[in-house]
Amino acid sequence: MNRLADSGSSYWMGTAALPSFPPLAGVAEADAVVIGAGIAGLSTAWELARAGLDVVVLEADRIAGGVTGHTTGKLTALHTSVYDTLRTEHGDDAARWYADSQSAALRHVVEVVDALGISCDLERRPALTYCEQPEGVDALRAEAEAARAAGLTASFVTETGLPFPVAGAVRVEDQAQFHPLAYLSGLVDDIVALGGRIHEGTRVMELDRGDPCRLGTDTGATVSARHVVVATHHPLFDHTLLAARLTQHRDLVIAGPLPAPRDPDGMYITEEGGKRSVRTTPLPDGGRLLIVTGEAFKPGTGEDTEAGYARLQDWTEQHFPDVTITHRWAAQDNSSTDTLPLIGRMPGSGDNVYVATGFAGWGMTGGVMAGTAIAAVVRGEPEPWTDLYAPDRIGSAVRSAPTLLKAQWETGKHFVKDRLETFGDGTDGTVRELRPGQGTVVRGKDGPCAVHRDDRGGLHAVSAVCTHLGCVVAFNNAERTWECPCHGSRFGVDGEILQGPALSPLERRDPDEL
Repeated sequence: MNRLADSGSSYWMGTAALPSFPPLAGVAEADAVVIGAGIAGLSTAWELARAGLDVVVLEADRIAGGVTGHTTGKLTALHTSVYDTLRTEHGDDAARWYADSQSAALRHVVEVVDALGISCDLERRPALTYCEQPEGVDALRAEAEAARAAGLTASFVTETGLPFPVAGAVRVEDQAQFHPLAYLSGLVDDIVALGGRIHEGTRVMELDRGDPCRLGTDTGATVSARHVVVATHHPLFDHTLLAARLTQHRDLVIAGPLPAPRDPDGMYITEEGGKRSVRTTPLPDGGRLLIVTGEAFKPGTGEDTEAGYARLQDWTEQHFPDVTITHRWAAQDNSSTDTLPLIGRMPGSGDNVYVATGFAGWGMTGGVMAGTAIAAVVRGEPEPWTDLYAPDRIGSAVRSAPTLLKAQWETGKHFVKDRLETFGDGTDGTVRELRPGQGTVVRGKDGPCAVHRDDRGGLHAVSAVCTHLGCVVAFNNAERTWECPCHGSRFGVDGEILQGPALSPLERRDPDEL
């Protein structure tokens, strides 16, 4: 078996030429402020700038360096097996609006690439949801029929370009794939050309919902604007608890060169075996890079992620023996309890604060669609499908109540159980037994303490209590991060924030005082 690549950086981030921007300083004003510079935030900013608004984008870290920088870059309206679910739970009209909006987002990307002359390896490919087990065929036949009724060019097939047999697959033609960060680099250039201002290293800490709204940042700078868009993956300033309708999951990704003749010529996904997603992208030498995703897990559960990477590599080498793995990374997504993303005015925040979240792993079309939808509402010309994704939708919340209650039960269980957990401490050998690269939670003088031993043998200790809502974090042994099981916040071994909704780092502890 080939050794797994050590790199934790995605292929996209390693090959994108994204400009850098300074933190926000002083006092600023704008027509609109977008919080978050992933595909949803930058797409919204671009649409608003194109409409003539003065736009400011605030990013806590690096543009496109979060969820978007770790995606697989598929542009498709076929989202595993969503249409049969939508038709059953929300009705035929909902399924049609979903297909129309996602397909419109795909077409919009193609048009933008052509209009701006963006070089982003855009390729038209079919998308397929497949199963290898005969037990899955009936569900895929139903999905093909539901997707076709919703307006997609969907068919049920038994032959694919994969190098192994399948029992069946839903196939939708003329979908697309691209280099997401190269695409966003083109949008960024145009945002700046249109007068937009982008600031990295600027974490928004407070939002005063007035007219105009006022935002305070960790740099001490402030900005006022009439319109505010919260595009931070997990919503900040969530006074009506949209988070209660979101569940988090991470997917592991591995990639490596594949001879061009072995290209399966399509984008594939299955929910069997811990999920597997397959696509390729062109390499400069004329070959292809195979990208395989799977081994989904909930962050903060302490799952052995190294074992997950090993399973993913075993599967890849079994099905694509010509591939040597050169990259590995992980992506985090959230899903709403009623399947549909939450896009539009943020409940309880007035008419001028908007949110975009809950893309369920399909954020490329979802993020682009969110940008067009929010910009259309700001212009006073809402899209026909606006109400389908409205965060304050009541019917969907009622229908999804069992799923919502289950999600909140899991959150509450972690909040209580993790405090009652019988942790080791600094005197019983638990910390002394840590090997380089390992981490554990122990009892400390000031509560649960998260301890990591680095490759040189040094200890790093921080509070194990997430600064968002107080759940106890767990260690991710592959990425060497502390993760919250309740709402998905992620922290480095020294407590720095890697992913929200947490706004403050984990407090540091002295490992000598454990």
